[in-house]
Amino acid sequence: MSNRKFRVVVSVVTLALAGGIAGAVAVRAAKHDADRPKDAPVALQFVATDVAYVERRPLDRWLAVSGTLQAVRQAVVKAKVAGDIEGLAVREGESVRAGQRLARIKSPDLEARLVDRQGAVESARAQLALAEKTRAMNLRLLNDKFISQNAFDGTESTYNVARGNLKSAEAQVQVAKNALADADVVAPLSGIVAKRHVQSGEKVAIESAIVTIVDLSDLEVQAVVPAQDVPGLAAGMPVELDVDGFGERRFKGRIDRINPATEPGSRAIIVYVSLPNPDAALRSGMFATGRVALAASAPLPTLPLAAVQSEAGQSYVWTIADGKLAKRIVVTGKRDDTSGRVEVRTPLGDVPVLAARFDNLKDGAPALVQATPSSQNATRAKAGGEG
Repeated sequence: MSNRKFRVVVSVVTLALAGGIAGAVAVRAAKHDADRPKDAPVALQFVATDVAYVERRPLDRWLAVSGTLQAVRQAVVKAKVAGDIEGLAVREGESVRAGQRLARIKSPDLEARLVDRQGAVESARAQLALAEKTRAMNLRLLNDKFISQNAFDGTESTYNVARGNLKSAEAQVQVAKNALADADVVAPLSGIVAKRHVQSGEKVAIESAIVTIVDLSDLEVQAVVPAQDVPGLAAGMPVELDVDGFGERRFKGRIDRINPATEPGSRAIIVYVSLPNPDAALRSGMFATGRVALAASAPLPTLPLAAVQSEAGQSYVWTIADGKLAKRIVVTGKRDDTSGRVEVRTPLGDVPVLAARFDNLKDGAPALVQATPSSQNATRAKAGGEG
């Protein structure tokens, strides 16, 4: 037999065998389809790790707080006298120490007033000296019976008036010196210049702002909390804070004090959280968020957070009861993000609840929970019967 004839025979035999196998498979498939009821839905299969049950557990309670960082100590340095600013060299961001001279307010009127008061003192001192000599002389004359007592009393009165005038003049000098000393602008505390309100050479009036100084070593957050949460708070409780811009870095603070009255309108209460800032890394005005650990609750019926879903403002779960899926609307309560559980106030009984989100589930669809995991779990349905 030639090679060409041999290849033809082999091809024919191969096609015949393939046709026979395909026919047998078709017969078996047709028989299997005939045995299964028409339009029978396929049951969704879940493993034990896919479901959860309502468990009574105590939940850690946390109270969220937030607010803007503010310096505990800060001051707006204002002019105590009117005049022209001289020598204001400090700028925003520069550190100053308490008692440091920041600038001087030039006021010729104050200088002239001091000279005038000093002249008045010299005049009063001369008048007192003259009155003292007259008194001494009249005292001798009184003792020698050359003048009457009434005449001496007049001299004594003049002497006392002169002495009082000197004391008054000296006090006026001190007032003038104090006013002249107020012309020196001095830092009342150590800190950082946050704002310079005037420039050198500008004329300022009394009570005009010159610079603002902020001490960043101690900051605080004024957090507004609901009044019903205040009974669980106390001074000294630790607070963990996150500050915008610092990534994963956490800052440790504590409740310093609690306002004794609610805020008008909101009925909330301000809680003051102190935050040490020794390295001055934080700045006044930054926004911080944090939480305060409260006492744990009594054991409550709970489910994993992933088991409870929300739609149109309603919370719901998927349960498996009597071999079917059921969508149950539930009311939730306290939430514990640390343990990942949430209180469920709606009674669910001892039925399995889907512990994760599955798409395209259908209420009433057949479902079952496998007793043990198997290799078929890799291909189990994550989509329901509806398309």
